[in-house]
Amino acid sequence: MYAITIAEDRSLHWTPVPDPVVKPGEVLIDVRAAALNRADLMQRAGQYPPPPGWPEWMGLEVAGFVLQAPAGGRWRPGDKVCALLGGGGYAQKVAVPMGMVAPVPEGLSFEEAAAAPEAFATSYLNLCMEGGLKSGDTAFIQAGASGLGVAAIQLAKAIGAKVVTTIGSDEKAALVGSLGADVIINHKRDNVVDMLARHPPDVAMDCVAGPELGNYLETAANGCRWIVIATLGGPTTTVNMNAFFRRGVKLIGSTLRSRSSEMKAQILAGLEKEYWPAFASGKLRSIVYKTLPITQAQQAHAILERNENLGKVVLTVTE
Repeated sequence: MYAITIAEDRSLHWTPVPDPVVKPGEVLIDVRAAALNRADLMQRAGQYPPPPGWPEWMGLEVAGFVLQAPAGGRWRPGDKVCALLGGGGYAQKVAVPMGMVAPVPEGLSFEEAAAAPEAFATSYLNLCMEGGLKSGDTAFIQAGASGLGVAAIQLAKAIGAKVVTTIGSDEKAALVGSLGADVIINHKRDNVVDMLARHPPDVAMDCVAGPELGNYLETAANGCRWIVIATLGGPTTTVNMNAFFRRGVKLIGSTLRSRSSEMKAQILAGLEKEYWPAFASGKLRSIVYKTLPITQAQQAHAILERNENLGKVVLTVTE
């Protein structure tokens, strides 16, 4: 089969590689679409290797047809599925533990389905399981127009929370507004601290962190769960510990990729049970900004590098 590999100069190439070796309890998927994530850019830069046992090539979520499945299990050859991966999605085929596979939500294309598992599972893990978000809470979501941000906003609104989010352009503001965001902060011209002080978060899903994190934490509501999932703004900040501990704020570090396959299966099962029907009803949407052939993976990465995308970028794979 073919997969996207990384050359020594960090360029991307559609290259022959060995077919997957399917282990007991795994499903073999004929990949038709693979969605991009910022973790892919980090892996390409040599900063985020895949977990042990996963292919060396990138790709954390795919959709396609089942080629092979364990006898007596849920899946049959020909089933339309999407899957959460530890890596290996930028390829013609991938083997996945069967618990990390879900049906394509009713009414979604392969491209839309490929854009759902990582973003919605990350949102479910952090907003629901780590953050305990409930109706009436205020959720603060950084980078609201990203692929992850648009999933998190929709999930928070489905729960009944008030959503505060950051964006960097009027075009992105229009998108997050259409998804139901209640307070939209343009970080390029608004004072984020002042805006957060007026809308104190009960739960925050923060992919930025950086030097301003300490100031943001001082705006949090008593008992806030502030969940840092990435440090796109930088790895260090200064925290006023008096304000922090007296209000019972919880600062939580969380990544999905490092979780065990069993934990990922648990996350995906909860997400499928509680929220998959919302795709069929239109309450949740998988928002694809652009699709490109997988042979143009390098051009697709450039879209994320420029922060151009509103929603997900997806690579399509033909037979």
